[in-house]
This record gives sequence, C-alpha cells and structure tokens, in this order.
Amino acid sequence: MSDNSLAPDDYRLVLEELKIRVRAARRRAQRRVNTDLLELYWNIGNTLSLRQAHGGWGTGVLNQLADDLRAEFKGMKGFSRSNLKYMRAFAQAWNDQRPIGQQAVGQLPWGHVTVLLDKLDAHEDREWYAAAAAEHGWSRNVLMNQIMNQTRARIGSSPSNFSTQLAPADSDLAHQLAKDPYVFDFLDLTADVAERELEQALMDRIVDTLRELGAGFAFVGRQVHFDVDGDDFYLDLLFFHVEQLRYVVIELKTGKFLPEHAGQLGFYVALVDDRLRRSAHAPTVGILICGSRNEHTVRYSLGSATSPMAVSTYSYDTLPAAERNALPAAEQLAAALDWVPDEP
Repeated sequence: MSDNSLAPDDYRLVLEELKIRVRAARRRAQRRVNTDLLELYWNIGNTLSLRQAHGGWGTGVLNQLADDLRAEFKGMKGFSRSNLKYMRAFAQAWNDQRPIGQQAVGQLPWGHVTVLLDKLDAHEDREWYAAAAAEHGWSRNVLMNQIMNQTRARIGSSPSNFSTQLAPADSDLAHQLAKDPYVFDFLDLTADVAERELEQALMDRIVDTLRELGAGFAFVGRQVHFDVDGDDFYLDLLFFHVEQLRYVVIELKTGKFLPEHAGQLGFYVALVDDRLRRSAHAPTVGILICGSRNEHTVRYSLGSATSPMAVSTYSYDTLPAAERNALPAAEQLAAALDWVPDEP
C-alpha cells in the first residue's frame, strides 16, 4: 500500500495532470487502432470490388474467403460474409482515393460506417452525417436517430428574415440554427397540450432537447423575467450558442402561427439584445416553434419584422401511426444496434 503522508504539496496536482496525459494518450492510441482497422477494411473491400468487376467473385467465393480468413485469424472478428460485403460497399462508397484516415468517416467506429451504408444512398448525405458524427461524438444510436429524423434536410429550412435583418455572413450562420420541423419524438405527449406543458416536458428532457436543437446550444433559462418600465415580461426559453456567440430566444406556441406571435418574439429578441448581449456577441435571434403555420401569414409577418427570427413547426413523430406501430420495440432496436455481425 502506498504511503502519501510524505507526498509533496503539489503531488495531487501533478497526479491529476499525469492522469489527463495518460487518458489522452490512450484515446489517441484507440483512434489510431480504429483508423488502421478502417483502412484494412477499405483495402479488403477495394480488392473485392476490383475482383468482382473482372468476374468470378460471386457469393460462393465470398463464403470461401470468409471461412479462410477466419481460419487463419482466429482471434479477429469481422470476417463474416456479410461484413465482407460491407467492406466492399465501403470501398465503393468512398472511392475518391484520399486516405481513409484523412476523411471524416475514418474517425468513426465500424458500426457507424455500416449505419451510413445501410440507411443512406446519396454520397453527400453520407459525408454530412459522417462529419457531424465525428465532430459531435455521436453514438451509433444517436447517429441512427439523426438519420431517421432527417436532420440534414431540416437544418436551415425554416422560413426566416435572417437574410434581410443580418449581414450576409451572419445570415448564413443564423440559418444553421433553426430546423423545420423540430422532432420532439422523445416526449411522451400528444398534440393537445398547453404551451407550459410542452415547455416543462422539454426541460424534463433537457439533454434530448439540446440534442434536437443542435450542437452549440447551451441552456440559459426558462420563463426569463424582464422588468420594462414596471411591467413584467417572461420569455419562454433562452439559450446561448457557444459557437456563434449569440443568444437565441425560443418561444413556444402549440397552436397555429398568428401575426402577433412575431411581434411578441421580436420584442423579446430586442430586449435580450439590449439587456444581455455584450459587444463581442453576434446579434440575438429568435425562433418561434409552433404547432402549424400558414405560408403567407408567416411571409407577411416576417417581412414586416425588424428583429431577426425564424418560424418553425414541431411534431412528436416523423412517421405515420401505422408505420410507427410496425416498428420493433425500443429494446429490440437497442439489441440490434449492439450486435456486430461476425457469423454469416
């Protein structure tokens, strides 16, 4: 047993620093091992793809190859026929000759790569989700959920007045903040709820809420109080975007969008901009999340608004009821996601 009674005063500090260095080195080593594995899989897949193009390398050959590789490398998993097919698809999907280790997909675990291959067809979509997963450290479950909820298509699709109320470069950034629709499928709610109930549910699941809002959102407060000339005002939700260095005011409306909603949100945006925003911050923006909207009403309202804002809708599920009921249970999905194919 070690005796720390004679340890110098700075022992604990040095110990913590060394722990940090060891953990960082382990993470780097793990990333290198992962990249080496992906490069191996890509090279195997590329070989299979080239041989297939010349003929004679059908299913029977893959079965034989899987058996021979597993017999030779008994301690290694991943040489099943199905995984060899994934390797071939991997090489065909990322075939621009850049080293895999220099691409976003090269930073992901193999299970993430198989999700990209299974769930997406367009190379641009695969690249986008690979980059997002690598940047934000998404688990395989989160990656699957982001794809199912069509996150890429929803980002920047909200009608807004950002292009007229913000400088061009800032407008491009602000467009990345809003989604349409927001998918609150993690809430156990129905369509008929009060705004305060929706707000409370989002706060009860704040981690999921922040994930749906997107990377960079930090929660500041709910029902944030302002006193203006003796009158009390409370904005629903206030966030700060740590990457864009700006406040984001979110107002919730469970019903249909009305023109007065834009006026209320604009007032709150101006209030936060005046009371909280600092000189280094980008202009405050607002996002109104409502149950439904009329295109022309939104367009006229945004056209007359002087504060930068977007109008989005929300839903509790992206699938119709019949399709949702046909899905496997959550436990089955979790078990499937944890399974790594090895045997044909």
